[in-house]
Amino acid sequence: MEIQLSDRPTIYRKLQINYKRNKQQDHTALMEEAVEKFCYEDCKNEYWNPEEFSLLYGTPLWDQSSQHQRVILNQLYWVAYYSQIVSAEIATIFFNQTSATGLYAHEDFRLICDTLDLESSQERSHIYAFRTIAKQVEQALFGELIFTYPMRSPFTETMVYADTNQLKTWWKKIQLQYFGVISANNTFLACQYFTVRGVRTLNGKLIQHKLSNYYQKHPHQDLAPIPAKISYYHFLDESFHFNSSTIVSHDVVTCLPPPTAFEELVANLGLWGCQRDHFHFSAAINGIFWYDPALYGKIYRVLRSPLFDLTDKDAKNMMRRCFTEESEGLHRSYLTHQEAIQSYKVYVEKLDYLWKRNQEMSLMASNSIPQYLATQQSAFKRFEQ
Repeated sequence: MEIQLSDRPTIYRKLQINYKRNKQQDHTALMEEAVEKFCYEDCKNEYWNPEEFSLLYGTPLWDQSSQHQRVILNQLYWVAYYSQIVSAEIATIFFNQTSATGLYAHEDFRLICDTLDLESSQERSHIYAFRTIAKQVEQALFGELIFTYPMRSPFTETMVYADTNQLKTWWKKIQLQYFGVISANNTFLACQYFTVRGVRTLNGKLIQHKLSNYYQKHPHQDLAPIPAKISYYHFLDESFHFNSSTIVSHDVVTCLPPPTAFEELVANLGLWGCQRDHFHFSAAINGIFWYDPALYGKIYRVLRSPLFDLTDKDAKNMMRRCFTEESEGLHRSYLTHQEAIQSYKVYVEKLDYLWKRNQEMSLMASNSIPQYLATQQSAFKRFEQ
């Protein structure tokens, strides 16, 4: 059956407007110009995000930190947060291309493919910006990289700090490779990728809007720290990417024949995997659903560095208080997790091929603060030993 997008002028017009505006307002050149001017010395003494978006904000560490230490924790949030975004964008570049392959076989789908080419180019610029700044910051602060990592494959765990092991990582790699192959030859699954991309981007929008506001509301934008400016440019680009995901996964998919049982299964397994990735919430970093025990080693290195200069005993005691006890920071992260669940449910509510447990985000919703604390208390005992 030949699919004609031109038979659905309203949908085609949406795609045209989104592509045209993204192309006109492309922030790649501005972002790369800003990155080339970045010098950590120029902005090392100021916040780059709203204060509450700081590493371990609202925990005992934050409460006991000096103003200088709080500024560094604010900057480390930027470094850690965008290290996660780099991982997501590496995967996005690959799956943009495999999905385009699954769509380009149809006469009217070039516009979507051109949109994805533009977005992939922007993602490469984002990755370069985040890594360039993060590496310079961590070398200046620690003389080594802590949250920054070497470039990675799109088949690696998308969550940088996940509840995983060697077997789980291998199985995830196999699943991602298989999806890449079948979505390149299946129009419905190529579109379905954008459901998952939309959900993942929606989580980013919740936080990145607040990060971008820091630059927008800066009293002297020309003097604002360059990382804050990068956050703003990135948010504007990602807003168009989110629009693309929504149009393809909500509108374009209605031009296709109803999904087969196999297509429904793969689509639901993909969204279930997204729920699994977003099951956790982190006391260390509000807005990214990391598994905190996987983060212990990084936080320990920060606390033992000259920045905090804690002894082994004091560092572990501080970590125990931050991760195994309730705090304002933990409750803020849990609230963000709840907001994400509600926004995901709204995003997928009209997709009638989804399992009920995906429409209700029941896996994510089953996590709680008591469960988080029990997990940390058990994991931290093993870490101390």
